[in-house]
Amino acid sequence: MNMLGIRQPEIYGHETYEDLKALIRAEADRLGVSVSFFQSNHEGALVDAIQQAYFDHVDGIIINPAAYTHTSVALLDAVKAVGIPTVEVHVSDPDSREEFRRVSYIRAACAATIRGHGLQGYVEALRFLCGADA
Repeated sequence: MNMLGIRQPEIYGHETYEDLKALIRAEADRLGVSVSFFQSNHEGALVDAIQQAYFDHVDGIIINPAAYTHTSVALLDAVKAVGIPTVEVHVSDPDSREEFRRVSYIRAACAATIRGHGLQGYVEALRFLCGADA
């Protein structure tokens, strides 16, 4: 996510991670909810953040597990362990790309998956978690 706007802009677009955070903050303000952000390229750090969300009494998680979507049982187990409603979001549609991208381990523990809607998918995920209509 830290490479948004740099990595394969033909797939992921030209907007940056900071643009994404601003988009989510604006929708959170509209919905009257608070949000926080965590980004890491390290699987263990992501597991730690999911587990910490439990102790912080977080109401919902929006996660783009990126390549860990297709490889990480650890993220699946973390989401299952905390029992926090979680939405898996992907900027592109991994199911329409290479064969290996069609496997999502974390999906089994998620309340919803939003894919292929660009950055707007994060807004949709926030609305879903808040029970708000689009």
